[in-house]
Amino acid sequence: MHSDGAEGLRVSRAEIEQMASAAVVIRECRQELAARNTTLLNELTAGSALIAQWRHYPEGEVYDPKTHAQYFFHAHPGEAQRVERGHFHAFLRADGMPAGVAPLLLPELAVADAPTLRPQAAPLKRGERDEVSHLIAIALDPRGEAVRLFTTNRWVTGETWYRAEDVIVMLDCFRIAEPEPPVVLSRWICALMRLFRPQITALLRARDETVMAWRRRRRSHVFEDTRLEITSSLAIDVDVQLAYVESAHFRSAHSRPKPVADRPSMAEGWEEA
Repeated sequence: MHSDGAEGLRVSRAEIEQMASAAVVIRECRQELAARNTTLLNELTAGSALIAQWRHYPEGEVYDPKTHAQYFFHAHPGEAQRVERGHFHAFLRADGMPAGVAPLLLPELAVADAPTLRPQAAPLKRGERDEVSHLIAIALDPRGEAVRLFTTNRWVTGETWYRAEDVIVMLDCFRIAEPEPPVVLSRWICALMRLFRPQITALLRARDETVMAWRRRRRSHVFEDTRLEITSSLAIDVDVQLAYVESAHFRSAHSRPKPVADRPSMAEGWEEA
């Protein structure tokens, strides 16, 4: 899935309720930041205008010992000259994963001495266990607005690889419950992941399709193949998503939704299940 791949998403009424609640939190975060005349980027860097390449922000990353959710923000070389200023990586560690999920077993993963690359964006070790799943990456523009969601190959974060369907179940476990700074960042990232949950779900499934297709064609150790870095990607517009969700929530509360011919681009292919 790439920037024009939002077609085919179906959203239930229950999902719309959850997304509408997330929309409220996103607006509250925006109001708080505006009241303090700051941005998400300023919150990340404690007011510094400089974002050092590869450095993880906030300092020490953010980890909740109760839910075992973890995230950090960083920037790659050259991102300052592009539309994107950097991106979040969101993870769930093994101690917080739901029962029944298990790492994917492939022959190449079972070889004890199989070569592995040094991860490009590995999270700090937290909790008792080593297993960690990368849920989604969220790119920000220079204003601190989210502009893209994407998934990555295993070597990028050094994660333990779980099937998309297992990672989708993990999404509901990503919560930052500890009320420690930076509170607005944690509220925002949790809400954004709920607001765009249908798209994230589609991206994770597309991730698996990309990886397995690459494995079949190239016959390589796909998870360590640096030729494959981004496994699925989608450009997003938070304002468009907010408008659509609030409109869908209103219609859902008053009547059966009716097809809308002129929905904005991010809503193309949406319909209530």
